[in-house]
Amino acid sequence: MNSPPGILSIVLHCHLPFVRHPEHEYFLEENWYYEALFETYLPLLSVFEQLEEKGIPFRMTLSVSPTLLSMCQDPLLQKRSIRYVDHLVALAEREEKRVEKHPAFQPVVRMYLEKLMHYREKLAGTYRGNMAEGLRKFQDLGRLELMTCAATHGYFPLLGVREPAIRSQIETAIQTHRSFFGKDPAGFWLPECGYQPGQDEILKDYGIRYFFVDTHGLLQATPRPRFGTFAPIKCRSGLAVFGRDMESSKQVWSSKEGYPGDPDYREFYRDIGFDLPEAELHPYLQPEGIRRFTGLKYYRVTGPGEHKEPYDPQRARQKALLHALDFLSNRRRQVQQVSQWMEGKPPLISCLYDAELFGHWWYEGPDFLYYLFEKNNEEAGLSFTTPSEYLENYGESQVSQPAFSSWGLGGYSEFWLNESTDWIYPHLSLACDEMAQAAQEQDRARGIPERAMNQAARELLLAQASDWAFMIKTGNHAGYAERRIKTHLSRLHQLLDQVRRNRVDEKYLCDLEEKDNLFPHIDFRLYQPREK
Repeated sequence: MNSPPGILSIVLHCHLPFVRHPEHEYFLEENWYYEALFETYLPLLSVFEQLEEKGIPFRMTLSVSPTLLSMCQDPLLQKRSIRYVDHLVALAEREEKRVEKHPAFQPVVRMYLEKLMHYREKLAGTYRGNMAEGLRKFQDLGRLELMTCAATHGYFPLLGVREPAIRSQIETAIQTHRSFFGKDPAGFWLPECGYQPGQDEILKDYGIRYFFVDTHGLLQATPRPRFGTFAPIKCRSGLAVFGRDMESSKQVWSSKEGYPGDPDYREFYRDIGFDLPEAELHPYLQPEGIRRFTGLKYYRVTGPGEHKEPYDPQRARQKALLHALDFLSNRRRQVQQVSQWMEGKPPLISCLYDAELFGHWWYEGPDFLYYLFEKNNEEAGLSFTTPSEYLENYGESQVSQPAFSSWGLGGYSEFWLNESTDWIYPHLSLACDEMAQAAQEQDRARGIPERAMNQAARELLLAQASDWAFMIKTGNHAGYAERRIKTHLSRLHQLLDQVRRNRVDEKYLCDLEEKDNLFPHIDFRLYQPREK
C-alpha cells in the first residue's frame, strides 16, 4: 500500500451542559442550547449536506457528549427550539425594515433571514426536531466517526479519587451513545482532555479503543514517543492515544494569532441584543427584559480599536477560502518537514477543536471547513481520516505511558481546582461514597424506591459536570453554576434519605424525574463495587 504524503484527522468536540429548565417558560441559560443549534450544529450539518450533494469526499470525527445528545432528543427542547428560531426570524424581519436606511447592513440581514429559515426547515422537517439525526445520517454514510464523552463531562483527574465516579460516567455515556447511534463508540473524549495515568484501564474495560490527550500529555510520555504527536502511541493497557497537534490547533482557535481574529470576519461581541434600545428589541428579549445575544451582528472585527466597520458576508467568505488554502499549505509544509524522520510512516496531524468554535465564536468557521475539503479534493494534496481508520491502516507506533495533563489553561488541573472551586470536590467524593453504599444496601429495590435510586444517580452525575467549576473560575454565570452543584447534591441526599427511611415522596420524585429527565436507562447498581 502506497502511503499518502500526510494525513489529517479533524476532531470536533460537541458538548453542552444539561440546561433544560421545564419549570420556567423562558430561562436564560437554556438559550445556550438553542444558540449552539442554530449557530454551530445546523450550520455544520449544512456544510456536510453541501459536500455530499457535490460529491466531495470528507472524513471527520465528532465526539458527542451524552448531555448534548439527551437535549437533542428531548421533546420539550425540540418544541422550544422552534419557538426560539421563530422569534429570531420575526426579529430579523423587523430588522430588515429598520435597516432600509442603512444599505451596508441590508445584505447581512438578508443573509441571516435566509439561513435562519433554512435551518428551521431542516430542524423541523429533515431532522424531526433532533439535529443528532443528521449526525447519525453521516455516520451511516461513512463520513463521520462519532465517539462519546463522559456522561455529564465530569473531569476525570479530580473525580478519579473515587473509581465508581469514573465508571458511572463512562458506562452511562456508552449506554446513551449506543441507544441512539446504534453502535458502541470506538473512541472516548476525555472531558477537557483531562488524563490521569491508569484511568485508561477503566476505559479498556468498556471496549474503548482510543482517546486523546493534549500535546504535552503525549510529548512527556515515558518513554518519549519517537514520532512526537505525528503518530499515536499505545498505553500499556493497549489503548491507542492521539496527541493534539499544536501548530494546526493554534492557527484555528487563537483569536489573536489565528484566523478568527481577521479584520474581515464577523465581530462576535457587537450584537443588536446589546446595541439597540430596549424598545426596539421588545418582545424578543427575555421576559424579565434581560439583554442577551441574538446572533444578529452587523459589524466585522475591523481592528484592535473600538471602531467597527460593517460586516461584508461575501468578503468574509472569500477570506475563509484564503484561510482554508493557507491551512492546507501549512499542513503540506508541516508534513514535508517531519516526513524525513518518520521512518516511512505517513505523518498524522490531529486537529482537535471545540465544535462551537465553528459558527458560534468564529462565524465563518463552517465555510472554512467546506473550503478545506473542497480545495483539498481539487488538489489531492492530503488525506483525511478518522482515528479508527488510521489505526486499522497503520496501527500505533510504540508502547509509552502518557503524562498527567489536560488542555485547560496551564495544562493540568488548576482551572478546575483552585481557590474558587476547591470546596466542590470533597462534597462530590462524599456524595459518591454515599451513593455507592446505598447502591449496595438497596440492591433489590424495585418500583418507587428503585426509581428514586436511579434519580439519585442522575443527580450525582449532573453535580459532577466540569462546566460548573469552569464557570465559577471564569466568573461567567458563576452563581448559576454554584446553584446547580448545590441543588443536585441536595436532591441526591434527600432521595437517598427517603429511600433509607422507606418514605419516598412520590410527588417530589416525579418532579425531579421531569426536571432532570436524561439517561432513561440508568441503573443505580452501576455504583456497586466491581470485582477485580
